[in-house]
Amino acid sequence: MMNKFKKIGYDVRVHDQAIITRPELVEIGNHVAIDMWVYLSTPAKIGNYIHIAPSVSIIGGANALLTMEDFSNIGSGGRIVCASDDFTQGLISPVVPVEHRTIINKPITFKKFATLGVNCTVLPGVTLGEGCIVGANSVVTKDTEPWMVYAGTPAKPIKPRERERILKSVKLLEK
Repeated sequence: MMNKFKKIGYDVRVHDQAIITRPELVEIGNHVAIDMWVYLSTPAKIGNYIHIAPSVSIIGGANALLTMEDFSNIGSGGRIVCASDDFTQGLISPVVPVEHRTIINKPITFKKFATLGVNCTVLPGVTLGEGCIVGANSVVTKDTEPWMVYAGTPAKPIKPRERERILKSVKLLEK
């Protein structure tokens, strides 16, 4: 599968049991691990030093988009919904012709150092701000602020996150 990607860097590990339905629409940087039971059905731009943990679903189809900037991560069991039916109108199901459905299709972006905890869900159109952390079992329905810890359903800001040590570590890695 590795030679089927649109772009792929070095030190990339994609588990044999990961399912990437459209690898020709996926760009992967360097130092990336995509673990077992990951399901990716959207185009994706995956930066450097990225980890996508086991049992993550990234859904939305060929017209959706996930962007993960450097040092961002998705914890085990994460659900990234880049496109979905609008449940308030039209029929609902990917097997129903699109003219009978209303689809919400908005890209999801993880800015640098943004991390999603275990079993979190991110809904269409959300941007996780730089350095943002989302705690376990949270649902992210709106953009998050940079360098903030979020938790809950819907996710709300809890406290700021320390960033100086993180930025210092990145400088050391770049040497």
